[in-house]
Amino acid sequence: MSFLEFNEDNFHIIFEIDNEQRIYISQFLVNEQREAHGAFPLIQVHASGYNQNDHHARKHTGSEPGSSLRYHAHHESENAQGKKLEIDLHGPAIHARWHLQHFRGLRSARVWCEIENVSTEVIGLEYVSSLALLAIDSLPWENNSVLHLPHNNWYGEAQWKSATPSQLGLDKVNRFSLDRIAIESTGTWSSIGYLPVAAFEDKAAGTTLLWQIEHNGSWQWEIGDFRDRLYLLVSGPTENENHWWKPLAPGETFTSVPVAVSKVQGGLQEALQEITRYRRRIMRPALDNKQLPVIFNDYMNCLSGDPTTAKLLPLIDAAAEAGCEYFCIDCGWYSDGEWWDGVGEWQPSPRRFPGGIREPLDHITAKGMKSGLWLELEVMGIACPLAQTLPDACFFQRHGKRVIDHQRYQLDFRHPLVQAHADRVITRLVEEYGISYIKMDYNINAGSGTDYQADSSGDGLLQHNRAYLGWLAKTMDRYPQLVIENCGSGGLRMDYAMLQLHSIQSVTDQTDYRLMAAIAAAAASAVTPEQAAIWSYPLREGDREEVVMNMVNSLLLRVHQSGHLAELSGERLALVKEGIALYKTFREKIPHLQPFWPLGMPSFASPWLAFGLRDEQQAWVAIWRMDSEQATMTLPMASVETMTCVYPQAEQCRCLPTRESQSVSVSLPEKMTARLFHLTFGN
Repeated sequence: MSFLEFNEDNFHIIFEIDNEQRIYISQFLVNEQREAHGAFPLIQVHASGYNQNDHHARKHTGSEPGSSLRYHAHHESENAQGKKLEIDLHGPAIHARWHLQHFRGLRSARVWCEIENVSTEVIGLEYVSSLALLAIDSLPWENNSVLHLPHNNWYGEAQWKSATPSQLGLDKVNRFSLDRIAIESTGTWSSIGYLPVAAFEDKAAGTTLLWQIEHNGSWQWEIGDFRDRLYLLVSGPTENENHWWKPLAPGETFTSVPVAVSKVQGGLQEALQEITRYRRRIMRPALDNKQLPVIFNDYMNCLSGDPTTAKLLPLIDAAAEAGCEYFCIDCGWYSDGEWWDGVGEWQPSPRRFPGGIREPLDHITAKGMKSGLWLELEVMGIACPLAQTLPDACFFQRHGKRVIDHQRYQLDFRHPLVQAHADRVITRLVEEYGISYIKMDYNINAGSGTDYQADSSGDGLLQHNRAYLGWLAKTMDRYPQLVIENCGSGGLRMDYAMLQLHSIQSVTDQTDYRLMAAIAAAAASAVTPEQAAIWSYPLREGDREEVVMNMVNSLLLRVHQSGHLAELSGERLALVKEGIALYKTFREKIPHLQPFWPLGMPSFASPWLAFGLRDEQQAWVAIWRMDSEQATMTLPMASVETMTCVYPQAEQCRCLPTRESQSVSVSLPEKMTARLFHLTFGN
């Protein structure tokens, strides 16, 4: 038995190499070495026609030819991000290279692998892991393990639920079972059902392992038991779950999707703070998420996809008066009437804009704001004339027919005509209309993918996913000052393949500001606070407290202002202006602050919600009293020196630091109210 150690900053891994040259991870970011009870392959690779040599049932263990891979060599190098480790493995039919990129100063790394066919026959890949870990638990795992799962659905994003393996159906029944806990996403919405991230907490060791799949398409992960221990396998698309199959020709190489992995001392919150640091490290540099300009968008609880020049002009005036810095005209600008199944050409409607679309866009500029437009560039409606002239090769197809979802076709970004069409649209909007902002929405799910010029629908989807990311990166290079918001029916495409590029993410389409509170309070668990756009949309018939909660929902993230501002009373508009003015006093600190949740992770059932951003000296904390009968809530927070309500300033709430008990007490006299506080910390 020999050992290979990777030790960089506070990131430490030990690999064991047994007498048969099998290599596996025996220690991962913990102080004590754990006996793994037998080799667990560094990479699980299963191919058609190969035996699966484990009684695996639905599991992805016991793979072949993955289990036949043997250690060959390794190489370490330095780069701009930190230290990189590459491990070469050889087998009779395939060679593999396992990559680990550590990020300097973090307890986080990105892992992926390459599989090369060195045989003389085609090898049909069915499963390739990016991350494979055994013994992620402390024994007995049934008593010491908690899984943290981020449920993510339309109108209900970033809702974390915690459960033991037994509560999720995995029990200790033998040295191994045929069961597993498996989470997957199939299709072009990468975060429908769950975010592509999860965490495993080992209560006995006091550690939490978190993984993040950085892919904008299908993915899968599973936890199961193997020889008395729990394993974790994380991958991109698979054949069993996602209809992915890849025939690898002799000499051809396949690269798996990247997965970020972190391990921290502490629980879920500490793990989320670590992944926030990592997310910030990998993000494309952009002034937008350093300066955090305030964006007005006319859709939510406002024009709702029915813009006209007459409706827009007073809204533009009111948005400028309120202090907004961007004004984005949302959907509907490209059609005279109903538009859902006719989208695709992106030409402005002469009926909506009798003086041309430049009239409202120029008015935005004249008011000192930057202009933007909504797009859904990856789809074409079935009634779009252009969809009838483009060849079928430009669209997703399965079994010789175009894929249709909700009266829309899915464009295939592998095709040069599709990218040329997308380039023309962007060029026209930026160079002819002069816009500075695009809300790039995506409101369909094209399912398992396309089998046109692909050997499986899942592999056609994977190729398209990667082609779209390439096109997006080129577009951002062409127009470096253009801000492109990521939106997928709100947060149904919140993944860090996309969010390495996009500087801002529309977190949700939720239209009820009271339900929005739970989403806003949790948003920084899904994306960095400086990327998380949350709506503030005061209602026409609302009251003072409704305006305040709307503003508090967004003030620690990215302000996505909407609502009929021109029709608000003077008092209620003043509250909007006050909130935006306050935001501008501290927003540039947000990219340097860490998220925390004094009352634990929020949910729609929480009677009180609390979310904050902090450093060692100070914090801003949003607190919501939801449907609680109690008017006072005590937050466990140590060393609070001062606590001041900063929004709204004309205040009727009590906040009392009690340093002796290491907590603070907040009183809000009414249900469904919210306030923003500023805290300072003593020694």
